[in-house]
Amino acid sequence: MLEKELKYKYLDADDFHLESNKEKMRMGIPLTDEDRMPWLESLCCAIKEYLNNKKGLVLGCSALKKEYREILRSGDTSYNWGTYASAVNFILLDAPAEVLSVRVNKRAAEGKHYMPASLLQSQLDLLKIDEPEGVLRVDATLRPQDIVNTILNMDQFQGCFNHDFVESL
Repeated sequence: MLEKELKYKYLDADDFHLESNKEKMRMGIPLTDEDRMPWLESLCCAIKEYLNNKKGLVLGCSALKKEYREILRSGDTSYNWGTYASAVNFILLDAPAEVLSVRVNKRAAEGKHYMPASLLQSQLDLLKIDEPEGVLRVDATLRPQDIVNTILNMDQFQGCFNHDFVESL
């Protein structure tokens, strides 16, 4: 919905995983940092491509750790690591674990995702956000259109949707 509202391209980061990572997740095995590195690097390249071509992008991604987000921020070639000042912005769609579990189970039952809900807690355990990063939070229990409206009305994004990049966690 955000893609249509902004007229930006939407990419699902899950589509960038190596097949071996998808298979591990199907088997209920959590990914390691080493497993995730090629995935993060390919996402960084995609971000770089969109920014270099001055095209907007919304990337649905579970960038769980600050280190992962730093790699994604570096898709902005002018980014200085650790400053958090980047054309790449992050929005956490925040929901209780129980809500996320229901959603993951539904997606898996519909054949729309390979990750079982049994891996959800391992992902939540990895989720760490430092306040200085400026990761914005949106209540993911809202109706989808209300989530989109909330994002569009955030002060941090006023006037930037014509040329900047938005990252959705």
